[in-house]
Amino acid sequence: MTAKTGLCDLTAVELRRLIGRKALSPVDLLEDCIARIEAVNPAVNAMVALCIDRARAEAKAAESAVMRGDMLGVLHGLPVGIKDLEDTEGLRTTYGSPIFASHVPAKDERIVAAVRRAGAIVVGKTNTPEWGAGANTRNPVYGATGNPFDPTKSSAGSSGGSAVALAAGMVPIATGSDTGGSLRNPAAFCGVVGFRGSPGLVPTEKRGLGWTVISVKGPMGRTVTDTALLLSAMVSDDGCDPLATTVHGATVRDPAAFATPPAIDLASLRVAVSEDMGFAPTERHVREVFRERIGMFRDVFGAVEDAALDMAGADEAFEVIRAANFLSKHLEWYRTRPHDLGPNVRANVEEGLRYSLADFARAHTEQTRIYRAAQGFFRKWDVLITPAITISPRLWTELYPAEIDGRPTRSYFHWLALAYGPSLIGHPAIAIPCGLDRSGMPFGLQIVGPRGGDRFLLGVAAALERHFSAHPTLMRPSPDLTQLLKAPNLAEMSVGTLG
Repeated sequence: MTAKTGLCDLTAVELRRLIGRKALSPVDLLEDCIARIEAVNPAVNAMVALCIDRARAEAKAAESAVMRGDMLGVLHGLPVGIKDLEDTEGLRTTYGSPIFASHVPAKDERIVAAVRRAGAIVVGKTNTPEWGAGANTRNPVYGATGNPFDPTKSSAGSSGGSAVALAAGMVPIATGSDTGGSLRNPAAFCGVVGFRGSPGLVPTEKRGLGWTVISVKGPMGRTVTDTALLLSAMVSDDGCDPLATTVHGATVRDPAAFATPPAIDLASLRVAVSEDMGFAPTERHVREVFRERIGMFRDVFGAVEDAALDMAGADEAFEVIRAANFLSKHLEWYRTRPHDLGPNVRANVEEGLRYSLADFARAHTEQTRIYRAAQGFFRKWDVLITPAITISPRLWTELYPAEIDGRPTRSYFHWLALAYGPSLIGHPAIAIPCGLDRSGMPFGLQIVGPRGGDRFLLGVAAALERHFSAHPTLMRPSPDLTQLLKAPNLAEMSVGTLG
């Protein structure tokens, strides 16, 4: 087995360009991705259910379409990893839950169908915590997913499998979802990009409380431009999602508009920076690295100032609204099969059962106040930059950080506050890599944009990424794949032992 640099390490944008020019066969690309999966996946356990035979047949069909001169979709011939919370027709989909350990859906959900229509080839599913609960990708069905920079450490979550598969070159693009940072947290821990769009930008029929903004689906990639390319296949005005509001007879969300980030002059931007967004329990190590990194590139902006959103009451509001989401999805399982639910899911359901309608109303009132305060903030500032996550990666054997710098966290998801703050207000946010921290692990920045500013935010992130790419300390890091070849089989070590 080898993990030599190959086709699978090229960007999705470059791969799609080569396929369109008949300079690269989708068959050859797929085989390179399969070889990488076989070589390094045992060490990290990111890809969990594979459909190799079907993918090979689809790659041959994709190659034939290229040679015939057919019209090609924006993702034509690109292998993709699908998060195991998303239904895939004919392919095992477990949600990380023993209840669904043998579940094979009869059809694709909307996001999967959309990437298939755009020409992507599903290689397999990527690992996730049970029902996406928590930012440590481990479950009793498939075991833990290790960080590609150190498989003993967490890949965060809940889109941890997707982030690891990208970082290790198993696939060039992958899907994910985000409530308390599930696209952004693993991107930060693994040195890739995770984009949380405005609610409704990527429609989903899976949101249990259809008008609640904290949960979205979205794309992940190794670069901002790759992430935007995948996003363009997902964007729609599809009426399956109440938040994909539209104007009768008009197109609100044009997929083509998102395929390439707009050009943004960084020198024109007014930028706010914050170590903790005024409320997040951010580790001292992370604060110090953040200050150091901001100091290395703050001069590229027109104006930079320390400033934070008004997040007073955000913890309480998120806790109640999150618990309501869990009640809508898991209350029946809690009542009928509580022994088959892990501690994170049970904790959310039990918390939700303690709340009253008055608590629910108060949480939404606070959420609305925070949102309205944010509108004033973004009239002064174009973007807000923070650390993407509050800590450096810890061992995956730790279910969640019970303390940060010696201070206890208030819940198993409190350490995700930097990410769930933007989730509450429904603004777009993106995590991009920014070198390594002092422990040699990936360090990520979060950029939060204005209301509805998805394309603008992608442009800002792409411009920063280009600036970082010329600087050894700021550029995207890559894991040492040769070390992964020597690591023990993580699934064998962990499967069946975790809840």
